Formats: sequence, structure tokens, C-alpha cells
Amino acid sequence: MYKQPTKAIITDAGFASRFLPITKTIPKAMIPLGAKPVMQLMVEECVEAGIAELIIVATPGTMSKSIYEDYFNSPSENVKQLLIAQGKEERFLPVQEVLDFPKITVIEQDTSLPYGNGSPVMSARSFINEDEAFLVIYSDDVVFGSSDAKTLLESYAKHPEAKAIIMAQEMPDEVLSKYGIIALRDPAKQTLSHIVEKPKQDAPSNLTSYGRYLLTPEIFGKLDETGLDGELWTVDGITKLAEEGDVIVEKTRGQWMTTGDPASYLQAQIRYAETAV
Repeated sequence: MYKQPTKAIITDAGFASRFLPITKTIPKAMIPLGAKPVMQLMVEECVEAGIAELIIVATPGTMSKSIYEDYFNSPSENVKQLLIAQGKEERFLPVQEVLDFPKITVIEQDTSLPYGNGSPVMSARSFINEDEAFLVIYSDDVVFGSSDAKTLLESYAKHPEAKAIIMAQEMPDEVLSKYGIIALRDPAKQTLSHIVEKPKQDAPSNLTSYGRYLLTPEIFGKLDETGLDGELWTVDGITKLAEEGDVIVEKTRGQWMTTGDPASYLQAQIRYAETAV
């Protein structure tokens, strides 16, 4: 058994070509929902769950690392002093809330690793101790109305023997071919057998897997074993863990939406506006 997680890896590695030209200058997860960038929503979810340290994995060869470091760690004294001089110091409070977040370290994805969403996770390996579980969050995936991070931690407290815990959302039949669909080994225990990517027919369930995981350090050994075409995919590593022990599937208590493409981002923006009313 591993220690309860206190760290989370949040990945934003990738060039986000579907969002050009804006992502030529800023990382995709810095595009806002309301007045907050998507990345801040990921951080807030972790903070609400009690996570004490966050590692953001940024795209190499871009300005992403410096942009994240400036946003989360720069004291912005010039802005603060200007607002004080104008008698508007209360407007700095949202900035101060960001600066008061727990420890946030920004790294770049290791360019020596192959393509795949497992590579940002592998890039943060040195930040994870061998005796501790940890969270992985993909910044494309926003959850409204609940903290999946908190659900993962609560589930691990109940299932400390689990190799991993993954979040899922029930989706209608007509969209299952767009997502990774969960096949359960034991429906009563809600344990994973495997995940079928974009099934054209006969989906094994209506449970869609997305980017919210609680993983143990055993995942790193599985990600070392590259998948199809020598690429690294987190789901492949999780499936290998499921062959050796229990991977628990938890249904979200909120609503998951992706921001990974402009159309989906617009829908998430509308949903965010509805929650802010």
C-alpha cells in the first residue's frame, strides 16, 4: 500500500493546433473560462481536495513554462501598488488567492520521450516518491459541480490496495464512438478490465474514461513499456495495472466536459457562465 496522495501532476503538454493562432502565444490551458484560465480551475479542484503540491507539465520549446510561472508565482507588486494608489486594492484579491495556492512547480515535458499523453506523466516522475500515490489531471477536462480530485482521494481511503482509481461519466449511446469506453471486470466491485478506444459498435458500457486518475508509482514501470507505434499512453499503463490488481472505477458526482477543441470549449464556456449566475 502507498501513502495517501498529497501531490498532483497536471498536464498541458502539446501544441494545441486546433486553437491557433491564440495558442501560438499562450498555452491552451491558459484560455479562460470566465475570468479564470482553465488551468486555474484544475488547481482549485486539487486545492479543494487538500493537495499540497502541484506539478504542471508544460509544452517544451514554447513560452508555456514562463507563462505558468508568471501567472502562479509572480507577486505582481506593480499591479498591487497601482490598485492601492487608486483605492481599488480589493481588485487584487483574486490575484492574491492565486499567489496563496500551495506549492506549484512548472516543468517542461521531457523531449526525449515519445509521443503520447503518458509522456507528461513520465516527465514528472522525479517529483513522486516511491511510497506515495498521486493524482494526474489532464487540463483539457473540466468538471462542474464537484471535485473529482476529492472523490479520488476518498475512494483511495476506502480501497488502499487499489493499483489505480479512474474517474468515469455515463454518456448517451450516440456519442460513445467518440471516447474511451470502460469495460468492467467486476460490475459489483466497479473494477476495470480494459478501455476500448472509440468503439464503432458494441461498446462494453456507457462509461466514458477521461483525464482524472489516482495512480501509484507502479504506473511508471508500465509506461516504460511503450504501446502501439512506440508511443506512451496513460490508458495503456492503467490497463496493464488492471491485469495485476484492482483498478477502481468511480463515477463523477459532477459533469465532465472537455475543452480540447473549439466547439467543446464553447459549450464549456456556456456551462461555466450558467454556474456563475
